[in-house]
Amino acid sequence: MRPDQDAESIDEFRIREIFVPQNQSRERLDQFLVKRLERITRSKLQKLIKDGQVTVNDEVVKPSQKVNPGELIKITFPPPTPYELSPENIPINIIYEDESLIVINKQAGIVMHPAFANLKGTLVNALLYHYKNLSTLSGEHRPGLVHRLDKDTSGILVVAKNDFVHAKLASQFSNRTINREYRALVWKHFKQKAGRIETLINRSVKDRTRMVIARQGKPAITNYEVLQEYPLISFLKVQLETGRTHQIRVHLSAKDHPVLGDQTYGGRHKQIVKLNKKDQELGLELIKLMPRQALHAKTLGFVHPETGEEMLFDSELPEDIQGVIDFLAQQKY
Repeated sequence: MRPDQDAESIDEFRIREIFVPQNQSRERLDQFLVKRLERITRSKLQKLIKDGQVTVNDEVVKPSQKVNPGELIKITFPPPTPYELSPENIPINIIYEDESLIVINKQAGIVMHPAFANLKGTLVNALLYHYKNLSTLSGEHRPGLVHRLDKDTSGILVVAKNDFVHAKLASQFSNRTINREYRALVWKHFKQKAGRIETLINRSVKDRTRMVIARQGKPAITNYEVLQEYPLISFLKVQLETGRTHQIRVHLSAKDHPVLGDQTYGGRHKQIVKLNKKDQELGLELIKLMPRQALHAKTLGFVHPETGEEMLFDSELPEDIQGVIDFLAQQKY
């Protein structure tokens, strides 16, 4: 099993099914869908609807069709258009490199690899500009990628230069011997200042861009420890035993401590409405300061596949997360 096979890519699922929730107000179909599908424009959705690729209760409809609670929407995406990867001169923050691998500190906002609506500006495009030889085990459109970080998650990851190194690193991920430590700012304070979250995680049948805790799914284990408490917010150390798509974000949200700034899993305005008026002012300032999820892959440790050396890499918090911490530290507790 590849450690990256859970990675999110809209073109990996040709047919999407979305159930309209019971509390949904009447809304245009195209407007309803664009809010629930990442990385797809309203004009693209309108074209799919006009081409008959979107049905409501198995009937072809118009973009202006109003959705109703309980309806089943099916979207059929056409096969992705073949494309060639193009090298791009995008800076990469390399913190270590040898003949076998590269360790990178990825900035937030960078997509890992080309996919639907993201054919340029990705980490892979940058890697191809800087390196001629990368591993091929993740497929022709994902050279070098052993594991991945979400677009808006920053932090350390390792890239393989050849297939031998890739396979050995992938085995360490699969055997859970990789040391992966994150930092996160999350809403509210914990009753238990440290804990272990162990569930099954699967892709949502209602919205294929989201992951959910389900009775059937893949095992997911997250360990957390509260490092500091601030007004409204806790600062966590998070260690992964498994690496499912969106795992930390799903687990913390399920515990009612969503990551600050996480639009997908309730870490933005959904938290504000729960606060009193005074705290709402602080909460609004926090989501203004943190437009992405406040999650950073701080530490990565593994055994070098060729030398056998134990390697551990650490990174400073990015400016945006550190800025929020500095702001919170000035608030009256």
